[in-house]
Amino acid sequence: MSGDHSDATIAQRVRRLETLLEEKGVLSGARLDEIIDASLSGASPANGARVVAHAWTDAGFRARLLADGTAAVRELGYMEGSYQRLRVVENTAATHNVIVCTLCSCYPLRLLGPSPSWYKSEAYRSRVVREPRAVLAEFGLELPPATEITVWDSSAETRYMVLPRRPEGTEGLAEEQLAALVTRNALIGTASV
Repeated sequence: MSGDHSDATIAQRVRRLETLLEEKGVLSGARLDEIIDASLSGASPANGARVVAHAWTDAGFRARLLADGTAAVRELGYMEGSYQRLRVVENTAATHNVIVCTLCSCYPLRLLGPSPSWYKSEAYRSRVVREPRAVLAEFGLELPPATEITVWDSSAETRYMVLPRRPEGTEGLAEEQLAALVTRNALIGTASV
């Protein structure tokens, strides 16, 4: 697929769309700001961490999360009003998952908060597909050679989140304590937890 998808070009397109919406009387600038603020309110990696902690402690929820991420996360109130499909992929002893959006930076904002700058960078978007093991090593994540790495490409229709492996020795921790262990990078797959 061709076309310029740099941050500057996308920002120019967004500004042009905003201008057209205002010029045509579809939305006022103030209303547009309200919509953007509402979409960002409550967007936090803490939400994704709570989802993971709940999946670690509730086998039924975990099964529902892996079968239909959108429906399971809605049970917890995090996907209300979202039109994207959420697919949750599970890390195991044999498989490690990592998320990317090769086209732009599609990302489950409500569960992971605003995307980190490296996620949007062209270097990450292109390299993680070609050489995921090397990119993960740059993040400090060294996986055993036998571990299969699967790279999932998000799109406007389907967003992905990683269900990291529960750390050993955490069996006695409550959900809140478990959620505190989960980082945004683990939800993307560039960290183990």
